[in-house]
This record gives sequence, structure tokens and C-alpha cells, in this order.
Amino acid sequence: MQPIMNRRAFGKAAVTALGAAALPAWAVERKLKIGYTCILWRTFPGKPEVMATPGPAVKDIARLGFWSFETFPEVLADWDSRNALQKLIDENHLPLKSGYCGTNLTDPSKRKESVEKTIGLGKMIKKYGGTFAVIAPNGVKRAEYNYKEYRDSIIAGLNEHAMALTDLGLGTGLHQHTGTCIESRDEVYDVMHSANTRYLKFAPDVGQLQKGGADAAKVIEDFLPLVKHMHLKDYIGGAAYAGYCPLGMGKVDLVRVLDLVEAGGQQPNIMVEQDSSANQPMTALECATVSK
Repeated sequence: MQPIMNRRAFGKAAVTALGAAALPAWAVERKLKIGYTCILWRTFPGKPEVMATPGPAVKDIARLGFWSFETFPEVLADWDSRNALQKLIDENHLPLKSGYCGTNLTDPSKRKESVEKTIGLGKMIKKYGGTFAVIAPNGVKRAEYNYKEYRDSIIAGLNEHAMALTDLGLGTGLHQHTGTCIESRDEVYDVMHSANTRYLKFAPDVGQLQKGGADAAKVIEDFLPLVKHMHLKDYIGGAAYAGYCPLGMGKVDLVRVLDLVEAGGQQPNIMVEQDSSANQPMTALECATVSK
């Protein structure tokens, strides 16, 4: 386990990253347009004190030169109700690209309700110019979870959610996640080989793949034609940020991941992401600066 750098080390890294005379060999010029999610600024549904002030995340993301942003559609709805969102987007010249939609895939009795909720979330994404809805599986107690028991419901649920979002004119894809009903490499492969990929594409989180025990770059390579959206995330296993870290400080082979998606020529949506946590040793802006 490695610690996240402290503020003094951050200062040295930032000077190197932003003011060096020559870029390191891996810092090749890329055509990929990379955005950022808002969770590092603790912008989550159900936290009114954060949802009421969307400005810091969007302003920081724009200031650093990222192309777009992603957040939860519930947060978009809250910002929308305050008549604050469009002004924020316009002032910072930072478009919304995507929204992260929680679903229920394991309980067939709740599927209709989950699909209807997701349609509402998708409409909010579209209202502000977003083009992609990330399908996030529901959480489970992994210690007692049996994927095979829920497999058929998961695949049927993914297909229904994906078709509904596609009917809205949005792209959509599976976002596997630790602690949910789709976490492991084998679960991801089984789902993506079984679901209707005419509608359901792949929207992986490379940091979550690494944390779940997979070789993230290999997974991207194996499903490259289906990768339409991605959370670009690094994993180090430390105590802060749920084990994640600024890009380049962890275990994910980010260069290979970016080389693969760029060579694929599909220009998928790419969103840098880093989880927030208590006792963060660096601010959200500092972390995002290192990642940039």
C-alpha cells in the first residue's frame, strides 16, 4: 500500500507537470477529448449543502482545460430547480457530456420502476445537451452474493434499461463497479458476451476494474469495439479516496488504455474520475491538476 503524496510533494509534482521545459516521453499529443466527473468535489445526490453549490466543480474542471463534465442526473435536476445550471455551463463554456444513472438489476419486481426512473434521469441529461447515460448496477453484499443466482435478471435488466435510453436518443453502456452485482472480471465478460450490445455498450471504469482484481487494460482491449464511454481512474490502494489517486500515481496502465482507445478510432467519451473521502490529503483542485 502506498500513501497519496502530501502537499509538499504535490507542489513539486505540479511544478514539474505544468512548468517543465520538456514533457516526459509518455505525454504524447492525443486527439482524445477528456472530461471530468464531479464526485471528487463531493457532489452527490442527497447532500443538499453540496448540491446547492455546483460552481466549484464545474469552474475547476473548466479552468484546467477539460472538455466536458459528468455528474448524477439527480444533481442536474437539483441545479435545474435552482435555475443555476445553464448559467453555470454558459459562463464556464463547459458542456455536460454524461450522467451516472443508478439502477436495480437484481430484483425483477422492481425493474419497471427502475427503468421508468432511468428514463426520467435520461431526459434530464438530454435537456442540458448530454449524450450518454451511464448504467450503474445496484450494490450487493459481495461476501454472500452469488452472481449465477441473479444472472438472468441482470442481463434482462441491462437490456431493458439500455433499450429505453437508446429510444431517448442517448448512448448507454454498462459501468461495472466494486461492491455491486457486476464487479469481477468474469462477471463483466459474461454480461458483455450475453447482453444485447446493439443497445448496451461498455462504459468501464478502469480504476474499478483494477481494484476488482482485473487487468484493466486487457479488459479494454478485449471489448474495445464496444467501449463508448470510460471513467479514467487510477488505483493505488491507500486509505484516502477509497484507494484511488490522481492519474499516474497508481497501478493502472493508463498509457496502454489511452493508446488502445485512441488507436480504436472511435473517440469514446472519457471522464477522469477520483473518489472523494474523509481526510483528503489534497484538495479536489490539486488532485485534478496532477491528473491533468
